[in-house]
Amino acid sequence: MSTTTGPEATETSPAPSGRRAPGSLLAGLDWRRYIIYIGFVVVFIAFSVTLRDQGFLSQNNVLNIFRQAATISVIAVGMTFVIASAEIDLSVGSVAGLASVCTAMAIPEWGIVGGVVAGLAVGAAVGAINGGLVAMLNIPSFLVTLGMMGIAAGVAQWITSSAPKPILNDTYNLIFGGGNFGPIPGLLVWMAVFVAIGSVVLAKTRFGRQVLATGGNRTAAEFSGVRTKRIKFQVMLLASIVASVAGMLYAGRLQSGRFQWGAGDELSAIAAVILGGTSLFGGAGTVIGTLFGSLLISLINNGLILAGLDTSQQQVVRGAIIILAVALARRK
Repeated sequence: MSTTTGPEATETSPAPSGRRAPGSLLAGLDWRRYIIYIGFVVVFIAFSVTLRDQGFLSQNNVLNIFRQAATISVIAVGMTFVIASAEIDLSVGSVAGLASVCTAMAIPEWGIVGGVVAGLAVGAAVGAINGGLVAMLNIPSFLVTLGMMGIAAGVAQWITSSAPKPILNDTYNLIFGGGNFGPIPGLLVWMAVFVAIGSVVLAKTRFGRQVLATGGNRTAAEFSGVRTKRIKFQVMLLASIVASVAGMLYAGRLQSGRFQWGAGDELSAIAAVILGGTSLFGGAGTVIGTLFGSLLISLINNGLILAGLDTSQQQVVRGAIIILAVALARRK
């Protein structure tokens, strides 16, 4: 018998147990999982350097970034469940506007409780219609919610004659985004609550697992006993109710209900969800990633304003963000 020595032995000898070469670690790293966090840090550093003299790093501006992201984050939490189930909801922005109007009109008549109930009822009604048409009649959610987007916006404009409805109830305005809970802005508290609940529900509960299973492979989910039609109905209902809460936050922060509140938020929410790591094709989702997606969009908007870009230029950049979100989306 002979023992092989020399270079050949070195090349074929196994690596020590428990150790991996740096190259293999980098090769096995799925950078797409962390792209939102990397992007957020890169953009924040870039704006910190270029817009330092414009007060980008001031406490008021940083808080303003979080305030701008708060309402979008609330909407995007509901949107995460919808997209994770392989559906879409284009009506959430209009639902927010309609809920703000109905809440503002109900408060003078029935007080805070009546106003909140009216706002939530709007979300529940729209969500039930969307969910019923999608789950029971198998109409594509894109078409259903596209139509509902126009209906909700039109109703809100119609019942107010295009005029804002002021909210003079200081308690409502204080609770729903216009005040602070101690040293913390109320909007940030609402955002944290919705993100925390949404993250736990999606990742740790049976309902969350069924949502992901429905979006990942509906046929396999049905064979496993998941009632996928019920899941699709529930996520559409959830998204609209969450959007109605966002509308009430708009109303409290801006002390009025108006049909324009929430206009365009559906696109920002979708971009935040996809940038945050939720698969556009369903089956995978993360609410924490969605939060960072919302923060990134708010960060970019804030930086563009400080940089002096006009509204049209900002719209171009937002559109580019949505295209980037779709480009980064992939099947898990």
